[in-house]
Amino acid sequence: MNPDLLRLQPYPFQKISTLLDGITPTTKPLLSLAIGEPKHPTPQIILDALQENLAGFSNYPLTKGNNTLRESISNWLTQRFNLPQNCLDPNHHVLPVNGTREALFAFAQAVVNRENSSATILMPNPFYQIYEGAALLAGAKPVYLPCTKELGFNPDFDAVSDQTWDDCQLLYLCSPGNPTGAVVDEAQIKKLLNLAEKHDFIIASDECYSEIYFDEDKPPVGLLEVAAKVGNTNFKRCVVFHSLSKRSNAPGLRSGFVAGDATILEQFLLYRTYHGCAMSPPIQAASIAAWSDEAHVLANRDEYRVKFDAVLQILSPIMDVKKPDASFYLWAGLKQNSGKDDVSFTREIFEQQHLKVVPGSYLSRHIDGVNPGENRIRLALVATLDECIESAERISEYLKQ
Repeated sequence: MNPDLLRLQPYPFQKISTLLDGITPTTKPLLSLAIGEPKHPTPQIILDALQENLAGFSNYPLTKGNNTLRESISNWLTQRFNLPQNCLDPNHHVLPVNGTREALFAFAQAVVNRENSSATILMPNPFYQIYEGAALLAGAKPVYLPCTKELGFNPDFDAVSDQTWDDCQLLYLCSPGNPTGAVVDEAQIKKLLNLAEKHDFIIASDECYSEIYFDEDKPPVGLLEVAAKVGNTNFKRCVVFHSLSKRSNAPGLRSGFVAGDATILEQFLLYRTYHGCAMSPPIQAASIAAWSDEAHVLANRDEYRVKFDAVLQILSPIMDVKKPDASFYLWAGLKQNSGKDDVSFTREIFEQQHLKVVPGSYLSRHIDGVNPGENRIRLALVATLDECIESAERISEYLKQ
C-alpha cells in the first residue's frame, strides 16, 4: 500500500460521527447545519437538459469535454470576471471536471515535482481537508497559514518566509473561504501573483463559493480577473476551480471546471486522460444549461440573504458572529463566558437540541500550539429558512441554559 495513506487524518465528519457515537439525543426532530450540501431545489433548466440528453449515455465522452461546454464556461468566466474579450481560448484554457473536489486533489498529483525533497504546498488554516490530503499523497509537505479573526480570517502572506516561498510548488487559495466566508481582496491577489513570479509556484484558487454573496455591486474578485488586470492575460501560474454544486444547487451533478494557464492545463489533461474521469454527455448538456443562465443564481442569492438576516438576528447577541463576505457558512465564535469549547458544544447541542454542527477545531490543525478553529463553530445555512431559524433558536436556548 502507498505509505502516504497512513499520513491522512480522519475526515471531519468521520470524527464527528465518533464524537456523537452512543449519544441518545432529545426527541426533537433532527436538524443539521453540518454538511455544506445545498438544499435549494436544483433548477428545472438543468433537470430538463439532463432528461433531454439521456441518449448520450451510449457514447464514450472525451476527457476534454465538448466544444459547446468549454465555450459556455469561457463565456461565463469572461462575463462574470470582466475578462478581455477572446483572452480565453476554450480549447486550451478550460477543462471540465467531475466536481472540483476530485480536481483539487488530482491537480496536486499532476503538478508537484516529488523528486524535490523540499516540495511544499501552502494552504489556509482552517481549510478544506482535500488540500492537505492532496499534498500528502503528492509527496509534498503541507504548510498551514493561520486565518484568525485579527487577520480578517485570511492568511498573513507577509509572514511567510522567503525560504518557504522558495520551497513552495503550489499554493491553495480558497476565496471565498471554507469555513470562514472571507474573501481575499485584489491587493492581496496582486501580491500573490508577484510572489508566484518571483518564487516560481502555481496558484490554485478554489472559487467554488464565488457566486454566493450579499452585495450585487460587489461580487468576490477572482484570480483570473486580477491576473488580467495586471497584464497576465496568459494566466501564467494561475488556475481557478469552479463548481455548479453551490452556484446552481446541483451537488449530485458532480460538475465543475478548471481554467487558467494553458501550459499547466495541457499537462493536467494528460494526467486526467490516464485518470479516466471524463464527464458524461448528459452531464455536459446539463452543465451547459447551468453556465448559460444567471436567473437561477440571482434567485439563489436572494434566498441566502433572507436566511442570513434571520439567523444573525438570533445569534448575534449570544455568539461572536457576523455576516461573512460570501459563501453560505457562518463562522461563529463561542463567547468566553459561555464556558464551552467547540467540541463540547457540538456534542452537547446534539444531545440536548438534536442539532448537528461542525466544531471549528476539526477543520484546522494545531500549529505552534494554536488551532485557529478552536472555539468556533461552522454553521452551513443550507436548509430551509424555517429550519435555519429553528436551528438558531435551539442554539440560543442551549446557550442560555
